[in-house]
Amino acid sequence: MPTPLHILKQYWKYPAFRPMQGEIVQSVLDSEDTLALLPTGGGKSICFQVPGLILEGLTIVISPLIALMKDQVEQLGQRGIKAAAIYSGIPRREIDILLDNCIYGDIKFLYVSPERLKSELFLERSGKMNVGLLAIDEAHCISQWGYDFRPAYLEIAEFKARLPQAKIIALTATATPEVKKDIIDKLQLRKPQVFQKSFARKNLSYSVRIEENKDQKLVEILTTVQGSSIVYVRNRGKTKQLAEMIRKSGITSDFYHAGLSNEVRAARQERWIRDEVRVMVCTNAFGMGIDKPNVRLVIHMDIPDSMEAYYQEAGRAGRDEKLAYAILIAHPVDGEHLLEQTNRAHPTIDYLKTIYQSLSNYYKIAVGSNLLSSFDFDLEEFARQYKLNAYEAYNALKKLEEEGLVQLNESFYKPSKLMFSVDTTGLYKYQVAYAKFDTLLKGLLRLYGGELFTSFMTISETNLAKLVKIPRVEIIKKLEFLHQSDILIYEHQKEKPQLTFTTARQDANRLVIDVKRLEQRKSSTLLKVRKMIDYTYQSRQCRTQQFQIYFGEVTAINCGNCDVCIQRKKELRGHTEIKNYADHILKVIATSEQTIDNLIEQIKPTDNHHLYEVLRELQETHQIRISATGLIHRA
Repeated sequence: MPTPLHILKQYWKYPAFRPMQGEIVQSVLDSEDTLALLPTGGGKSICFQVPGLILEGLTIVISPLIALMKDQVEQLGQRGIKAAAIYSGIPRREIDILLDNCIYGDIKFLYVSPERLKSELFLERSGKMNVGLLAIDEAHCISQWGYDFRPAYLEIAEFKARLPQAKIIALTATATPEVKKDIIDKLQLRKPQVFQKSFARKNLSYSVRIEENKDQKLVEILTTVQGSSIVYVRNRGKTKQLAEMIRKSGITSDFYHAGLSNEVRAARQERWIRDEVRVMVCTNAFGMGIDKPNVRLVIHMDIPDSMEAYYQEAGRAGRDEKLAYAILIAHPVDGEHLLEQTNRAHPTIDYLKTIYQSLSNYYKIAVGSNLLSSFDFDLEEFARQYKLNAYEAYNALKKLEEEGLVQLNESFYKPSKLMFSVDTTGLYKYQVAYAKFDTLLKGLLRLYGGELFTSFMTISETNLAKLVKIPRVEIIKKLEFLHQSDILIYEHQKEKPQLTFTTARQDANRLVIDVKRLEQRKSSTLLKVRKMIDYTYQSRQCRTQQFQIYFGEVTAINCGNCDVCIQRKKELRGHTEIKNYADHILKVIATSEQTIDNLIEQIKPTDNHHLYEVLRELQETHQIRISATGLIHRA
């Protein structure tokens, strides 16, 4: 059996694991139920992909994000590892063939959305698979106290019970103590090994700027801090407006949001990754799955909804471990507006029923039908047809999603796929009988090979047109004709948002909605918003320390490089009464180790924060050391 390090070097070309990755991989291989909490950029996927390659059989990965599924499947494919994904919008025939390939073929990783676990087809076929590992990504989604609750995650424990031989790992980047407990309880993890990396990022400097003119401050910061940058905004229209303003200031910039075509999004993302464009102004649709280590600056122009969301998005800066900056620019009244907006985002039960009935009418769906059926969805058109406010309708859809009734994928792109319906003999006979299709069929085989007879392959009509010298429009017409003639199965690409009914269509008047849970979710959401507003407008507590405490990491040590710590250092230099703190601390610990509480008791500082700052400076200058248990002693 190959060692984890051998697999890492063979497929990823990395010389060693990042901190904690090796221990997590070994825990899985030792058959321990494992929970890994690694911040954004900590390399969570390695923790299940490496053991998945060592263990016999298939690894099933449950993930709520289509973009991440597709990205990881593509990355594994580039490393020569067979992987596939099943999510809303894939036709049943393709799913049928894909599941057969997981049973009888050599696919090593199967990514599925949690809603797929209730499909009879998936449940029946998964029972025939040799599943060696079950990985639950974004595990915080199982908790209603989490910031991205998905009811379908609650069904994972039942699915897990069907796979008693499979090893288990749950992973997330952000989880409060309450959410961590929920993950363990609801997944029914048995005496799990819990690995939690510190939420402190020593190289990442957090700052908040309260400004009347936010746009002016944005340009000022981008001019001062050089390097690749991301600017996050809520509004799609604002992305274009700010990108143009930044360009006029002499800085290369572009914009990105889910409303752009896949071709445009991909091209802009690639230009930014290659550093041909310095600044990307975007909504939060940008950034997931992008491994760009040299981002120096992440700026938020709007207050995020939660500490979790902000920590993840800000964490895209400085993954190369070099100094980077996460800056939130807020207007004095932004906090009030965010609270008002959050309250408006919780519609009444009657309004939820109205939206659900309108959706059923829109797609002409009968009660009891269309479980896991997906449809192209245009919010503006839907709102216009039923005379609805688009913003209110969107919020209602998100609540219906939280209740597990529908799922809305806003930035959906599915490339064209193709598979032959006939065997090699049948194809040859068709080529002889219908010579006008011979060039096209030979071109398909030349570009994509014999795998077209056994599985769906992603194809490019443009590349095919170049090879066989037939216009792209004609290529599409011929492929559609061959599809109708049952020679092949052709699925043309999709770019529109997809709406999926995650249960069979219900009678709207008897819609099963957990009113108590909705109220709890509203309270939880408002609490998270208030925590984020507190972070924004306070200027006394270290920013990194705020994140650490929020996520249950007890610490009294400040980061030393956020705006609060830097300001405190300035105050410290002119504060005569605390210039003696360092000498006093060194004298006290000269004879015995001390806790921070003991030092506070003996020194009695007028402001504990000043004492913490002195401790930080003594630690940075290697005059003291602080043990893992919090004991302070001479270095």
